[in-house]
Amino acid sequence: MAAQSSSAPAAKPQPKASKPAATKPHKASLHKTSAAKNKGAAAKAAQRYAEHPGAMALADEIAQSQGLERAWVRKVIGQSAYLPQVAKLIAPPPGGQRKNWEAYRSRFIEPVRVQAGCRFWQAHDKTLARASQTFGVPPEMVVGIIGVETLYGRHMGNFKVVDALATLSLDFPNSHPRAAERTAYFRGELAQVLALKKTGINPLDLRGSYAGAMGMPQFMPTSWAKFAVDFDGDGRIDLFNSTPDVIGSVANYFKAFNWQSGMPTHYPLNFDTTKLDMGTLMLPDILPTFSPARMAELGVVLDEAGQQHPGKLALIELQNGDQATSYVAGTDNFYAVTRYNWSSYYAMAVIELGQTIKAQVQSGCGA
Repeated sequence: MAAQSSSAPAAKPQPKASKPAATKPHKASLHKTSAAKNKGAAAKAAQRYAEHPGAMALADEIAQSQGLERAWVRKVIGQSAYLPQVAKLIAPPPGGQRKNWEAYRSRFIEPVRVQAGCRFWQAHDKTLARASQTFGVPPEMVVGIIGVETLYGRHMGNFKVVDALATLSLDFPNSHPRAAERTAYFRGELAQVLALKKTGINPLDLRGSYAGAMGMPQFMPTSWAKFAVDFDGDGRIDLFNSTPDVIGSVANYFKAFNWQSGMPTHYPLNFDTTKLDMGTLMLPDILPTFSPARMAELGVVLDEAGQQHPGKLALIELQNGDQATSYVAGTDNFYAVTRYNWSSYYAMAVIELGQTIKAQVQSGCGA
């Protein structure tokens, strides 16, 4: 559920013009100038939202919509800090660069993550089995998600969630092509994280990603409210410390987005270049649209299992930089994985990590 980010390339340094010695500032002046700049930067970084022209109006709107005490919401938002790093990280990646599935894959299907996943599965096999029986989602999908998101809780983010969401609600970068839409989205997430107060959670204690995702499964606040479950039966939901709650919540998320038990996520394919209509195949993107028969008419050669698939399929493209692009036929279950993070690269990484760990568990995790 984390967003991709990228920094703009640094500007090329220009040659310094030489100056007579007499025009050079005194060292003390240089020190003063540097100190002033540092002080200014620190002041901006510590900027609070109490004086922001739209902050209190947003606070009042949230208090009313969520049934929260107006004074408390005003105080929380007023004391929230602007986080310049968050505004920078939310920027979209630079265009014009081909994606690279193999490079992306290597970040997740690697020994440390696979071994950590094996240990996680072995330690929680009964809970994973219970979640699979309850929600119809196989353990490898749950294990794959948690591994990709946080390496089984090792990297849950250290941004203060209220500050991050206030920044994205009140100072979302105008240069973003979807600034208005994203601002509205993050305002909804800010409202929801404050509403967690009604469940006994102190929103001010929550830390997570720069986009406000929280806990081992990196749920956004609205996902926490809609899909998180108390799977350990202690009367509360804890996605930071309760592994059963985490496992049950991820499985419930998949179920909510129409995961179909027993259905593969994708099928291998080849192309019949004499009939290939790539434009039509790529038009729906990752949304399953074509029957196997229609895929064949458009030049896709499926294996026997793919030809017998009872539902719709989508052509999934995985670019490999300057190398040949990879393709698979994605099912409704592949699409369900992309509802966690809207990226076919992310979905395939989750799927392959889970499958790799499952094979390791079946062989004893190297024991």
